[in-house]
Amino acid sequence: MMSGRHHYRITLSGETDREGWRDAARRLLQHGIAPEAVSWLVEGRPDDGELDLSPPASLPTADAPQSLRPVRIAKDLLALINSALLHRNPDRFDLAYRTLWRAQSVPGLHHNPADPDVLKLNGYAKAIRRDIHKMHAFVRFRKIGESGDREQFVAWFEPDHHITAAVAPFFRNRFTGMDWLIVTPGASIAWDGKALAVGPGGRKEDVPQQDVVEAEWRTYYAHIFNPARVNINAMKSEMPMKYWKNLPEAELIPALLEQAGTRVAAMVARPGETLPIHDRPRETVAELPASLDQLYRMLERQPDAPMEKSSPTLVRGAGPDQAELMIIGEQPGDQEDRQSLPFVGPAGQLLDRALAEAGIDRQQTFLTNAVKRFKFSPRGKRRIHETPNAGEIAYYRWWVEQEIRLVNPRLILALGATAARSLTGQPVKIARHRGEILPGPEGRSLLVTVHPSYLLRIPDEQGRQVEYAKFVRDLQLAAANVSQ
Repeated sequence: MMSGRHHYRITLSGETDREGWRDAARRLLQHGIAPEAVSWLVEGRPDDGELDLSPPASLPTADAPQSLRPVRIAKDLLALINSALLHRNPDRFDLAYRTLWRAQSVPGLHHNPADPDVLKLNGYAKAIRRDIHKMHAFVRFRKIGESGDREQFVAWFEPDHHITAAVAPFFRNRFTGMDWLIVTPGASIAWDGKALAVGPGGRKEDVPQQDVVEAEWRTYYAHIFNPARVNINAMKSEMPMKYWKNLPEAELIPALLEQAGTRVAAMVARPGETLPIHDRPRETVAELPASLDQLYRMLERQPDAPMEKSSPTLVRGAGPDQAELMIIGEQPGDQEDRQSLPFVGPAGQLLDRALAEAGIDRQQTFLTNAVKRFKFSPRGKRRIHETPNAGEIAYYRWWVEQEIRLVNPRLILALGATAARSLTGQPVKIARHRGEILPGPEGRSLLVTVHPSYLLRIPDEQGRQVEYAKFVRDLQLAAANVSQ
């Protein structure tokens, strides 16, 4: 039992009251109040059975007569604490304040991986990142109705930590076009197309466990299941079995695993399929390029490249040889053709502005196009852009696949229908799949959105601003996916 008139009991409004914790911690630090003189309590949390009858001291106010001590908090330490405070362990508030207190006299404390407090904080933050990733991946919505032209969905999820409110912006950006409610034991979050709302938690029994989309989702999962790449331990690590009870596809997994050996044998025995002539250049099958430079030199030598109405200039991709994010556009434009660089014209300048607003460094991003040459019709001194046809997209598809293999991105962002078709081999409706993280080539993630040139063609300023904001949100989703 703690006692003494110089003991402070700080009561936070809830388990996720990080703002209240920060305000109280700053005032405590300014007045030099040591961690051992502070107890952190949470409204509604059951007590630990320890009775404390000592009268709490009043929390110093900002205008208290004592001279205030300067408080120095490194941004990366504050970010670490901000994440760790979402952990379920009730000691996190004490741990965070103790670390801040010590950091005032030990600059750079949080860079010492051997320090017990820092080690524990990092462990908490790592657990939060993993829990957020799992919630992003394993929430399954059930359709419950429609309101006007908007569909309404609800989902149940059981996170390990207090992350529900923190993930709300992710789901808003990803599922902007529908109304949804996500219920967890500790809290609920909802989006109605206008505002996010955070409310109390609920029970699984309150959420429908079946809907009309369920059968379609099971069919889709069975279709994308690759028996040749089954690694049971890795699958259970990425999709822990505790989540299976809420996933419609989970009931298929035992049977799919049981059939994996038979399906692999059938795949090996199946004769190779003949691809369309432009899908895979024969000259390159035996020799996969070892570098981007070799890839582009090989492409420049191809005698059967579609050249009708196309510039002879091959516009290479630009960016680091290895990049977490790869952005693929349609084809070079007039300025790109003249400068032999992707995304340097008006659409590229708009993309640069949106990338900056989304927090994406273009210098760390690989940019290229689905079709490598500028296709145009001459009109006087001007060259008018023409959309590539299906054959031209198919011809360059193998070369795009090699770019992806060499750059090895975690996420591919397809700008517009031409890029999406290049990556999937079929027409893609951008409006239908926009904002979804889709399975991409070789297990990578794929995100589709509009091409920035589309924004330039919108005639009214207000409409252009609305669509630009949606485009930036798509880029922010890409950045968030890459950073996980």
